[in-house]
Amino acid sequence: MKEFGFIRVGASVPKLKVADTIFNTEEIKKQVDLAISKNIDILTFPELSITGYTCNDLFLHNTLIDNTLKSLKNLKEFSKEKNIVFIVGAPIKKDNCLFNTAVVINKGKILGIIPKTYIPNYNEFYEKRWFASSKKLITNEINLFGENIPFTTNIIFADKNINENKFAIEICEDLWSVFPPSNNHALNGANIIFNLSASNEIIGKYEYRKDLVKIQSAKTISAYVYSSCGINESSTDILFSGSSMIYENGSLLKENNRFDFESNLIYADVDVKKLANDRVQNISYMDIVKDTSYQTIYFESSNKKQELKRIYSKTPFIPSNELVRQKRCEEILNIQSSALAKRLKHTGISKTVIGISGGLDSTLAFLVITKAYEKLGIDNKNIIAVTLPGFGTTDRTYNNAIELIKSYKATLREISIKEACITHFKDIGHDINNLDITYENSQARERTQILMDLANKENALVIGTGDLSELALGWCTYNGDHMSMYAVNSSIPKTLVKYLVKFVADTQKENIKKVLYDILDTPISPELLPPTKNGKIKQITEDNVGPYILHDFYLYHFLRYKASPKKIFELAKNTFKDEYENEEILKWLKVFIKKFFTQQFKRSCMPDGVKVGSITLSPRGDLRLPSDASYSVWMEELENINNNK
Repeated sequence: MKEFGFIRVGASVPKLKVADTIFNTEEIKKQVDLAISKNIDILTFPELSITGYTCNDLFLHNTLIDNTLKSLKNLKEFSKEKNIVFIVGAPIKKDNCLFNTAVVINKGKILGIIPKTYIPNYNEFYEKRWFASSKKLITNEINLFGENIPFTTNIIFADKNINENKFAIEICEDLWSVFPPSNNHALNGANIIFNLSASNEIIGKYEYRKDLVKIQSAKTISAYVYSSCGINESSTDILFSGSSMIYENGSLLKENNRFDFESNLIYADVDVKKLANDRVQNISYMDIVKDTSYQTIYFESSNKKQELKRIYSKTPFIPSNELVRQKRCEEILNIQSSALAKRLKHTGISKTVIGISGGLDSTLAFLVITKAYEKLGIDNKNIIAVTLPGFGTTDRTYNNAIELIKSYKATLREISIKEACITHFKDIGHDINNLDITYENSQARERTQILMDLANKENALVIGTGDLSELALGWCTYNGDHMSMYAVNSSIPKTLVKYLVKFVADTQKENIKKVLYDILDTPISPELLPPTKNGKIKQITEDNVGPYILHDFYLYHFLRYKASPKKIFELAKNTFKDEYENEEILKWLKVFIKKFFTQQFKRSCMPDGVKVGSITLSPRGDLRLPSDASYSVWMEELENINNNK
């Protein structure tokens, strides 16, 4: 998976004996071998992992420092045939000082040594008694084992084979400072930050530490790999838990179990190409004066093929945690309804017109209107909810539409489009028995014309119901359901619409709950083709365009992270392996790419609508695309997948 930018990083908290460099070195070696068996590319250990952090005044003894150097030489020799980069913590003397350092080792070489900058000397910490800050360095190099090795904070370690695989290091307190070194590391190209730490446990510190790592990861748009000293450190006055975690741009990928007396190892696949792309998109990222006195040290990562272990959500627009999901739904509905309320206040209009089909999208838009009216103190009778039965309308959707409108005491209007469409077919010379695209789109445009004209008559706004997924696929009729005066669902993907409607349904009275639940269970359909003989919906949208759960997955990774089709295919293959065959995933991905490009012209003139999540398709918001761009190079990538099976 390296071709797609996935780098497997790890954090180990090994068993430890305080001041026993021999024991600690052997345990580090065991953890390195275990990491290699897991195909980890870069592994970090805690602060001062060779000696232990709690040696206190033993750090002033030459015996401990000399044996630390022996351990480093041992690890250097050990690494010769090892296909991994690993980072250990060690006290090293230089320039008349003792420095708390991180040592980077790879294939028989010490690539660089990074000294700690901020030395804590408050509360339970007394590090200045033993260690000097990197600011006291006289030179930026040290001779160890007959080699000159860079010894400075300003080092970027860069992979010879993968441009985006660049990492840097800071040590414990560096992260807690007002301006952490990782700020400059990131600005100078490091996509991964490793932190060797010794953070003890007191009440409340665990949550604060996680927040600190999370925020720094998000602020620097980096992967942040954190490993702290374990429970085997001295507990004379304080206790360490061995907390380790891996974040990527503010998202937790992996965390260990603390308070473990045995060695433990966590790892995750971080996406450095995605991180690099996010930085390019964030134009403000480089708007700062930065320290450019960096040197680059190159290493060569393993080219061994590895299976992606990272788990991606099948529904990336929807939080998996139920409590978080409920809060998110409440927030989304507030954003949608507040945006509509603002538009109503600005125009001085109190009436709205909406077409109610008995489907999910129009139901959500209707619920948003009721919430906006509640904010503004407007009676629901000012909602002119129109049911527009046509050739494909079933009793189920018709009855649900009627019941929904009545339940909320909105003004019900029923206007059949059948006669108008028959007349229109005669006018344009279309055979009513020809159930083609003209037959379908004429109905959608007739409905929109009625809604628009009714809005003029009533001095009202037509509220659009189409969602983000439909816009991405162009699954809307140009100048039909594609058009409105304000579109409240245009930033809501299809997979999320259902959760929002259910969120509202769960809190309603029994009669409203019943109709909303039935709408939730109704197959997604535009109902533009006649129903089956027994009155059931015949035209199922997902039979035509493909499963929305796949399309929303494609859309998220294609737009949010600009992932290539080949990468999206690999992610989808791994994510939906128990649900869809590879051939089906590829088939619908081709459909997505083709429709996304060819239907841009509909998005170029879409109506106003509020941005809710991280993605919107508005030409006035996040997306600037030509309507006539070719998709051939994207499709060629997918064809090559097909040919290489």
